[in-house]
Amino acid sequence: MSAHSNPGTRSAIRLSRAPSGRLVLTDDDGTVHDGVVAVRAFPIGAPDEGFSLLSADGHELAWIDRLQDLDPQTRALIDEELASREFMPQILKLSQVSSFATPSTWSIETDRGETTLVLAGEEDIRRLSQGTLLIEDIHGIFYLVRDLHALDRTSRKLLDRFL
Repeated sequence: MSAHSNPGTRSAIRLSRAPSGRLVLTDDDGTVHDGVVAVRAFPIGAPDEGFSLLSADGHELAWIDRLQDLDPQTRALIDEELASREFMPQILKLSQVSSFATPSTWSIETDRGETTLVLAGEEDIRRLSQGTLLIEDIHGIFYLVRDLHALDRTSRKLLDRFL
C-alpha cells in the first residue's frame, strides 16, 4: 500500500467506518484512531494526488500519494469521506446573467445539474491559473471553472465581461 506516516517510512493502514459513521484508522502498531478525516493536499491543481489522513485533533496519521494505489475497500472509504466533505461544483456552461453589473444572478450548468448563483462582486472571481477560475457566490459556495478555454463561446463571452 502506498501510505506512509513519515517520508521514507512505509506503513500499512487499515481503514474502516465506525457505527457512528466516522472513519477509524488502525495503523501498523495496532493503534486505533477514531474520527479520522481525509483531506486532499491539492484539491484543484492535482485532485488525484496527495491525500492526508488526519486525526480528530488535526495531526497527520498517514500520507497517501495516489488513491488508485490503495485496495478498493480503502479507496472507496476515502472517496466517500472526501465526497461528504467537499462540495465544489464545476461550471460547464453559463446560460445567462441578469446584469453585467454586480450583484448579478447567473444561470449556470454544472457537473451536478443546473442552478443559479449570485455574484456579489467581480473580486469573487479568482484566477488560479491561465484557464482555471474559482468563483464564490453570495452564500459562500465555490464553483470551479477548470478550463476556461473548454467552455462554449457564449459562456466565455459572458465570463469575459466580468474578468
